[in-house]
Amino acid sequence: MAPTVVFVLGGPGAGKGTQCDLIEKEFGFVHLSAGDLLREERNREGSEYGDLIEKYIREGAIVPVEITVNLLKRAMEKHDWEHGKFLIDGFPRNEDNLDGWERVLGGKVDEKFCLFFDCPEDVMEKRLLSRGKTSGRSDDNLESIRKRFRTYEAETRPIIQRFAAKGKERRVNA
Repeated sequence: MAPTVVFVLGGPGAGKGTQCDLIEKEFGFVHLSAGDLLREERNREGSEYGDLIEKYIREGAIVPVEITVNLLKRAMEKHDWEHGKFLIDGFPRNEDNLDGWERVLGGKVDEKFCLFFDCPEDVMEKRLLSRGKTSGRSDDNLESIRKRFRTYEAETRPIIQRFAAKGKERRVNA
C-alpha cells in the first residue's frame, strides 16, 4: 500500500508548522518539515551537504531538489512507509522540486492534495520577527525574511496554482 501524502504550503510565517503539529496530533499524520530536515542535515556531524545547505538557507534560496527529496524519502522510510500518512510541510517549493519529487517518488505515494495556508505578507513578517527573538534560526532576520518572501512569490505561488488547477488545493485563511 502506498503512503498518503498531503503537501503543506504557504509563505514563511503562515503557520504551516504550528498547524501541522495540531493536525498530526488530531489525525495521526506524521509531520515532516522539509526545512527542519534540511536544518538537521546541515547540523549533522559529517554531513556532506551541511555547508551547501547553510549557504542556501542564509540566502533565502531553495536547496537543490536531490538533497531535499532524499531527506524526505529517508524520513518517510524511517516511519511506517506502507501505512504512513505524511504531512510534508514546505515542499514542493518550486517547479524543480515538483519535478524531482515526481522522478523519485511519483506513483509510489498517494498524493491527496496541497493544503495552502494563505496569509498576508505583513502578518507573516510580524510573526517571523517575533519568532526570530527566540528561534535561533539564521533566517529569522528582516533581510532573510524579505528574500524568502520574494522567493516564495516567484517560485512557490506557481506551484500552489498548479495544484489549484488540478482541483488539488485546499485553502485555509491563516
